[in-house]
Parts: sequence; structure tokens; C-alpha cells
Amino acid sequence: MPTATATKAPPAPDFARFDPAAFGTAIAKAFTADGGSLLLLDLDGLHPINEEAGHEVGDKVIKAAAGVLKRWATEERWVSGRVGGDEFALYAPGLTLEAAFLKADRLRKEVDAVVAKQLPRSHHCTASIGVANAPRDAKTASDLHRKAELALHAAKEQGGDTVALTPGDEMVLKSSYYTTAQLGRLKSLAERQKKKEAVLLREALDELLRKYDRAS
Repeated sequence: MPTATATKAPPAPDFARFDPAAFGTAIAKAFTADGGSLLLLDLDGLHPINEEAGHEVGDKVIKAAAGVLKRWATEERWVSGRVGGDEFALYAPGLTLEAAFLKADRLRKEVDAVVAKQLPRSHHCTASIGVANAPRDAKTASDLHRKAELALHAAKEQGGDTVALTPGDEMVLKSSYYTTAQLGRLKSLAERQKKKEAVLLREALDELLRKYDRAS
């Protein structure tokens, strides 16, 4: 009677150094026709922490975040790597988009919690995560990485501390709903308030909904 072949676990992640090329090779090997989901995580607000509180505090923040990611990668048997100074990637073979989004939001909250313990009260740092899925968003490993980067950018544009998916074609032309003058005033307001334009638009939408809720 033939014995079952055990699935080889991915090597334990080494987040002490970043190596995008090595992660690219690893994800290419793990990529299959069944697809999977890629999570790209980036820390929000680390630069001012390094500048104001010192690189020692910044290093503690990165180490704390890496600890959470290492545990997740090991327990979930995900392919993982550090692909930037404060950017990490996790690839989950076979994981659906919906499941990946829910797991990413749990991961974000865990990273936020451990990072907060490393910071002085005057500083704030959170995590943004972009999620892309194959075959929904891409057919190759390299294209999947590119789509996850677009999703991460979308999360940052929403103000950070959130999880975002790769924007679909129907989401790209939202600016056509506004005049050039309106967009110019929005940009100026965002600069004065030191907020993302997307954050201000969400605030305006919330206020609009509250207005009509009160009227109904």
C-alpha cells in the first residue's frame, strides 16, 4: 500500500533582511493553475517615527510586525518574504479572494496591536494590506505581484490602516464624476488638512448619508 507524500512546508521566513528577487523566485515555484492569493503589507507612518523617535524605535516596530507575520506564515504554511524596508509579502496557494481578504483584515489588526506597544504615545503606526488573487486578477506570478502592489496603493490612498483589493476597470474612472475645479479644490483642501483626498471624500459621503437619514 503506497504511503501518502507529505506536503513540504515552505522554509521559515527570514525577515531580518529583504530580498524581493528571492521572494519572486519562491512565489513562481509555488504558483499553480489552481491559483492563490498574495498579500502585500506595508507599515503606515514609519518614516516620521524614524525621524522623530529614532531608528531604534523604528527597528522595534519592524521587528514586532515581522514577528506576527512570521507566525502567520508558519502556521498557515504560506510563502513569505520581506520585499522592502517595511514591506512584506505573503502568498497563500489555493486561498480564495474572500478568505484572503478576511484573513488580511485579521492580520492587519494583529500587526496594529503589537506595533502600538512599541511606540511612544505621541506616535502612531498602522498596517496597510493589498490583496490580489489568481486567477481573478492575474494569470502569472509576476502579474499577481504587480496587481497586489496596485491593491496596496489603493489601501494607502484610502488613508492607510485598511485592506484593499486590486481596483477593477470600473473603479478607475471615478474622477469623471467630478469637474476639474472640484478636483482642484479637493486637492487644496487635502493639503491644508494633511489628509488623503479619499479620506475627505468618505467623510463627505458619510455626512451626506447622515443628512438624508435625519430627513427620512
